[in-house]
Amino acid sequence: MNSIKHLFLILALALPSLHARAGMEGMVMDETGMIMNFNNDKIPRDCPKISGDVDITVRGGHEYAKKFNGTMYAFDQQQWDVAPCSRVNVTFINDDKIRHQFMIHDLPGYIYPKGMFTIEVNGPGQKKASFILPSQIKTYLVHCEVPQHMEKGMKAQIKVGGGDGDLPSIPGISAPANPDVYGVEWNKTAWLALLASFLAGTAILLLLNWLKRRTEKRK
Repeated sequence: MNSIKHLFLILALALPSLHARAGMEGMVMDETGMIMNFNNDKIPRDCPKISGDVDITVRGGHEYAKKFNGTMYAFDQQQWDVAPCSRVNVTFINDDKIRHQFMIHDLPGYIYPKGMFTIEVNGPGQKKASFILPSQIKTYLVHCEVPQHMEKGMKAQIKVGGGDGDLPSIPGISAPANPDVYGVEWNKTAWLALLASFLAGTAILLLLNWLKRRTEKRK
């Protein structure tokens, strides 16, 4: 009976490690996050060789959204310029207590399943991984795919060989594709609210002036 208990204990301890190493090639997952489709040495067909290494350290979190109006999350950088056929070595640091991702799309599907490379960090911490870009002159989207995080500002771009233009809605770089509109419907209620605000403000100013004159008379 004790031997069976020991066997179950060994399996319970081994399963998390097996789970982290199991699954598709190029994927690592544990309780701290996930790396999907990392690639250190598979060269795209249109690249004769790796042109060079580019080291990127990018931070993500609420702190970096403060400089962009209307955003909640952001990366600390919104653009990276790299040469074609570069190997990009990413260190992604999450400064929030929630999950964030560094995800890039439209990579060659014969190397990256679904054309995607992802680093995900669950809460404060960091992970490192690499991917190799093809030679195409292109602008790639980088974002966090956690629901609503991209829409709330967590979006950037990688330009290969100068890129083929800016993507829309990159904070600090390009105009939003669907800008927020905070219009006022000037109906009867709105006009009454404006009039009430004006009268209240006027009354406060008159009261302050009266108090000031009264104070001066007492001196």
